[in-house]
Amino acid sequence: MIFEQERRYVYTTPKSFLELIKLFKALLDKKKNELQANKEKYEVGVLKLNETGEIVAKLEEELKVFSVEVEAKKKSADEQAAIVGVEKEKVEAQSAIANVESEKCNKIKVEVEAESESV
Repeated sequence: MIFEQERRYVYTTPKSFLELIKLFKALLDKKKNELQANKEKYEVGVLKLNETGEIVAKLEEELKVFSVEVEAKKKSADEQAAIVGVEKEKVEAQSAIANVESEKCNKIKVEVEAESESV
């Protein structure tokens, strides 16, 4: 192959061959370390994702329990609001009656004061 391109023979001396092997080993070690580091990163990432998935599952279960409790409290609050609404209507009716009576009392008071001044 090299002979066809260069038209001469290329010989490898033992020293250059050993240097080539040394370079190859250095590159192999470098790539091996990079791959090992990446593998460890991915493994840690997968562990974190699994842990997060478990935490999310637990939170979803707690959310279901809390949502049931919230619905019960919401129903109770709606019932109380209905009762308060009815009581408020009663109070407003009594308040209207009391206002009418108050106006009558004020008229009587004005008439009494007018008569007392004239006497």
